[in-house]
Amino acid sequence: MYFKSKHVSLVLLGLTAIVCSRLLFVFINDPEGPNLFIVGMAALAVYLMSLGVYVGFLPSSLKGFARILAVLIVQILLVIAGFFILTSIF
Repeated sequence: MYFKSKHVSLVLLGLTAIVCSRLLFVFINDPEGPNLFIVGMAALAVYLMSLGVYVGFLPSSLKGFARILAVLIVQILLVIAGFFILTSIF
């Protein structure tokens, strides 16, 4: 899958960052539920970290779908790490 525009890739990464950060706080057993601001800031953090990986750390041989899939895996790993960090603190 080849995207002619990078905007499609960045929007896709943004949407998955929002979904992943929301899922992060769903799995934490909080009776009040997550605050929208907290979910938004977590999504922003996940998006910025994955954007750094997308732009800087991936080899240039990865293109198209493979590049996006690699960054999606990075986002999922970031959220899993954040879950374990948050549950060990609280």
